[in-house]
Amino acid sequence: MHPRDQIVMIIDKIYRQGMTTTSGGNISIMDENGDMWVTPSAVDKGNLRAADIMCVKKDGTIVGPHKPSSEYPFHKAIFDARPEFKAVIHAHPPALVSFSIARVVPDVNVMPYTRKYCGKVGFAPYGLPGSDELGEKIAAQFVKGDDGVIMENHGTVVAGTDMLDAYRRFESFEYCSRTIINAKTLGDCKTLTDAQHEAYLAKVSVQLPEMASAEHPSCEKGIRKEIVDILQRSCRQNMMAGSFGTVSVRWKGNDFVITPADMMRWDIEVEDLVQIKDGHREAGKTPDATVRLHQEIYKRHPHVNSIITTPAPYLMGFGVAHKKFDVRTIPESWIFLQDVNNYAFGDHDKVVSVLGNDTPVVIVENEMVVVTSDKLLQTFDKLEVAEFSAMSLVQGGVIGQLQPIGNAEIEDLRKKFLG
Repeated sequence: MHPRDQIVMIIDKIYRQGMTTTSGGNISIMDENGDMWVTPSAVDKGNLRAADIMCVKKDGTIVGPHKPSSEYPFHKAIFDARPEFKAVIHAHPPALVSFSIARVVPDVNVMPYTRKYCGKVGFAPYGLPGSDELGEKIAAQFVKGDDGVIMENHGTVVAGTDMLDAYRRFESFEYCSRTIINAKTLGDCKTLTDAQHEAYLAKVSVQLPEMASAEHPSCEKGIRKEIVDILQRSCRQNMMAGSFGTVSVRWKGNDFVITPADMMRWDIEVEDLVQIKDGHREAGKTPDATVRLHQEIYKRHPHVNSIITTPAPYLMGFGVAHKKFDVRTIPESWIFLQDVNNYAFGDHDKVVSVLGNDTPVVIVENEMVVVTSDKLLQTFDKLEVAEFSAMSLVQGGVIGQLQPIGNAEIEDLRKKFLG
């Protein structure tokens, strides 16, 4: 894909995900000739076309119908400082701007996913936008080995080996920041130690053996289409980042189809999904790292036919704060979710043991929420209800003392809706 098209695709995604404004932010790619392709200045980010993207040639010549972004000097400074980077994203996403204003660097060690994708993060003192001084301050952090930088009272800038790598880092960084803010609103933010992280990686990195061949009857193909639809919907609803979150559906017996590892969720096609059969993975494919957890849930719970695992930012506010998520907010929340409890980071054996008809949803601290049900749409609905309820609790806490539904009302709901 031409750099122009890559830039248009990513800026559109950033804009539609609410991570930049019409006039804010800029993106660039350094091509193999040493020419820099960059977003234009003062052109609507919600309606950019490939023809709008500017080129700053290696010799400094500017080609295109507009002015290049006024920030392109610091993009060039990053490329000069770290030649391995070929893409830069700068924007003003709300959560990261909050850290920028507070002059605090988010601790990306709150979850394995954010630690993996965000990389090393630094802080650059304030500089006049578009100035050489700002470029020097930012480049100095990248020289130190940072992969992303909080810009004092400005926003953030990240770089990647290609545009997808940069976007993955940018999105994960904002996702991480949202989760931290939600956790701190609830009380505190717990992070993972190096030992916890290494133990987790050792546990989830063990691959299932490959199967010799896979069959794909029409019923299995239908499941694949349903999973792709729910993955895209989850990303649109901001309950799953492009880089992390998993969906699986039981196919037959204890066999199932699951999200692959290390693919952007909104890019996944039906043929990318991974079939798991008799404890073996489809040849030539790698399932998501949570595959063994999904496998054990299906084995233990015959009534569960679909699973979603994701670090949805409001739910994980509770998971990172290690706070109880009380679903007794409105009748719908309790009917759909009943009681939702927290379990220790990485304790998948406990999670498998507690799931059941009365416990369709659990939170694994600093890792994910696990949602189960019969049909995939029901599972997604429960995830939505859970995330919306968590959002109401996080936001409602600043209004006043929250008043949950009482025990008598819960008992009435139990008798009427759950038999």
